[in-house]
Amino acid sequence: MVILSAVASFAAVAGLLTIIPGLDTALVLRSAATRGRAHAFATALGISTGALTWGAAAAGGATALLTVSQDAYTALRIGGAGYLLWMGVGMLRALRRESVAPEVRAEPRGVPLSGSYRRGLTTNLLNPKIGVFYTAMLPQFIPAHTPHLAMGLLLALVHDAEGMAWFAFLILGTERLGALLRRLRLKRRTVQRAMDTVTGTVLIGFGLDLALSEH
Repeated sequence: MVILSAVASFAAVAGLLTIIPGLDTALVLRSAATRGRAHAFATALGISTGALTWGAAAAGGATALLTVSQDAYTALRIGGAGYLLWMGVGMLRALRRESVAPEVRAEPRGVPLSGSYRRGLTTNLLNPKIGVFYTAMLPQFIPAHTPHLAMGLLLALVHDAEGMAWFAFLILGTERLGALLRRLRLKRRTVQRAMDTVTGTVLIGFGLDLALSEH
């Protein structure tokens, strides 16, 4: 009963954090709008795998290193910020090149789902704030005399399940929006350009925030 209560309490907190718009949401929406449902779910699965990895590390005590070693945290923070800035600037530069030499640029066909999965996974793993979040949150919901690793993995899986459910809602909602835009005769490329502009700007914003923050 104590374990069920802990899981329920954690689910309530994690659920509220899940629906707050952020970097993960921007990546999934961009994949859904430009590459379709399969790539959006692959991106979401990569994000969830990264979160589960952080949860396992936190439960095993590995991410405590980020809270006690400023050098380790700084190295991961700079690496993550550089990756986000690289993705964001790349999107905006591609849009600028297209505006200089206009042409219909569709998303490449046959792009492997593994690429979308890796993007979601890498983005999550290179964000040290996720690790610090799990390090700070998980111990508060692990009852005494329970295996820390097993309980930590259970809580991380609960968070993943909530995240995938939320992403599924967003992905299916984006598809409905796409159908509406098609009925309104808006060009798909116009929607893609808007999504790339928003997502690229969001990535740069998160990258700068991560690079300039000290905690």
